[in-house]
Amino acid sequence: STEFHQMTGRAGRRGMDNIGFAMVLPGKFMDIRLIAKLISSPPSDIVSQIRINFSMVLNLLFSYSPDQIEELLKKSFATYLITKGKKSAGKFIANSYNYLSKDFIGHLNFLKETGYVKSNGELTADGKWASKLRVDQPLLIAEGFRLGVFPESNPAFLAAIIASFVDERETEGRIDKEFMPKSLLSIFLKVKKALKPFSKLMVTKGFETKTLFLSPAVTIHAWATGQPWEKIVSASEIAEGNLAMLILRTADNLRHIRALKQFFPKASETAKKSIELIVKEPVANDYNVDL
Repeated sequence: STEFHQMTGRAGRRGMDNIGFAMVLPGKFMDIRLIAKLISSPPSDIVSQIRINFSMVLNLLFSYSPDQIEELLKKSFATYLITKGKKSAGKFIANSYNYLSKDFIGHLNFLKETGYVKSNGELTADGKWASKLRVDQPLLIAEGFRLGVFPESNPAFLAAIIASFVDERETEGRIDKEFMPKSLLSIFLKVKKALKPFSKLMVTKGFETKTLFLSPAVTIHAWATGQPWEKIVSASEIAEGNLAMLILRTADNLRHIRALKQFFPKASETAKKSIELIVKEPVANDYNVDL
């Protein structure tokens, strides 16, 4: 039933419509009675919602020791299953916790190897500010700051580059050369080249990494520099709802960079200006977004 609700919930424009209309065409293998039953059925059980990632580990290490975190993981998982009334919870908890613990240790060891965590489990100076990056790609963005490759003095370029870390597409999108200044391409290639060794290290250690594409950077740069909404939608071939979500998620990532004022004052101020450039009509009005 969860899959059915997720599928029907996508009717309408992503991130824009509160109501969507879907048409069902009866087919030879379609069970209409089952569909009627699924409409009013509750979502299926989810075994566990705990997912270990670098943002989570850095955030927890800011307040707890590794031993305390492992105990928290164990208690949280056990409580979740027990309150759900799962049978044979004890054995299931043990097996699942062992997996979570191994995953946590793997993330912790990588953070130690790359200088974000000390050998005793405490955050290094870099680890402390990196823990404030509650974003999808905290380590790649943190590494970009370490290497000094981000355009920290140009709001439009900074918004564009951050958009490449945010975009969820797995292939390069359409690029309109009219919207792509050579300086943006140069900065993008510089960032991608600088982060390549770190990305390779992540893959070597068994972690997923983000492939950076140019098209979202070009799209957001065009929007930040005043190109009309309709023209950008047409040139990028991105649905309006998806474009709005790209802008909003880019702005959210920029807010976390803005919060690094104590560590990167110039980038923080530029991120603030970047947000002002991209959070504007029609996005700001349709989504009631505050800067």
